[in-house]
Amino acid sequence: MSRPPAITVIIVAYNSGAYLQPCVDALSRQSFEDFEAVIVDNASTDGAVEALSLPDDRFRVDRPGENLGFAGANNRVARAVTSPWIALLNPDTRVAPDWLEALMRGHEAWPDCPAFGSTQLRLDEPDILDGAGDVWFAGGVAWRALEGRPVQDNPPDGETFAPCGAAAFYDRARFVELGGFDERFFCYCEDVDYGYRVRLTGQVCIQLTDAVVYHAGSGTTGRHSEFTLFHGHRNRIWVFFKNTPAILLPLLVPVHLAVNAYLYLRADGERRAYLKRAYRAAWDGLGAVMAQRRSLSRLRTGSIRALMRAMIWSPRLVTRRGVKLDRSGARATSKG
Repeated sequence: MSRPPAITVIIVAYNSGAYLQPCVDALSRQSFEDFEAVIVDNASTDGAVEALSLPDDRFRVDRPGENLGFAGANNRVARAVTSPWIALLNPDTRVAPDWLEALMRGHEAWPDCPAFGSTQLRLDEPDILDGAGDVWFAGGVAWRALEGRPVQDNPPDGETFAPCGAAAFYDRARFVELGGFDERFFCYCEDVDYGYRVRLTGQVCIQLTDAVVYHAGSGTTGRHSEFTLFHGHRNRIWVFFKNTPAILLPLLVPVHLAVNAYLYLRADGERRAYLKRAYRAAWDGLGAVMAQRRSLSRLRTGSIRALMRAMIWSPRLVTRRGVKLDRSGARATSKG
């Protein structure tokens, strides 16, 4: 039996339109060549997958026959392949030629780390950050760190609360062992939820400055669409109740409720309707989330103190889409 490639790149495509072919073409030009790529067609109807020209035999299309969501489609491939690493890549991205090479260098530098994030630059403004890892405010809000800031503001390699799933790099065996993405989320915040799970075990996630992708940002689903807002807000509430350690709940539940009220009150009429539907769906699904919480108790082997250090506690950083840095300007560590 032949040796599997070092990396399986997973591209989940749903009505990805004109983004898909350039994404695949850029991936084919990687300096690191020991990879395969699986394009999962989530029951697209726009013809983009049918029109796709695959660059070589490292690339293949997987058609599950239904829309599994971002979470389910990635899980499907992660469980089926045998590569040591999986690299997730949104179809609305274009990768730098040394993207995979930089990810592998990160693994060599942090051999015990199971999850790495990429530097995301705006596809149409490459001197502006689209995100530098996912950040988690303890009261239940997630965002892409430093989004909209100049690329010069990107700090060196170091810890992030969780890698952004648009261009994440995961130890495949560990990903499967920890349950992969929560498929009830369907899309959005499943990457934060998985990063939270990694941290509950005592491991960390690392953000790599030199692993660069250019990202349109919700180029397929729409940045402020009902779909994006509904799933993003419902799922962040589920992340909060599923993962927050019990000892912190009495302190943080009031903060979480206040955050939800603030977001609702500052929204315009149309977005309030979306938020109301998201909050209702989050409440309706809370029983199942709490059942999941109990089933995940075996994973809670990490230090609560280290977990708290990995979170954002300052509301000021929430409004600035900031990142946690130490006094030297480096990414703050949760260790020590």
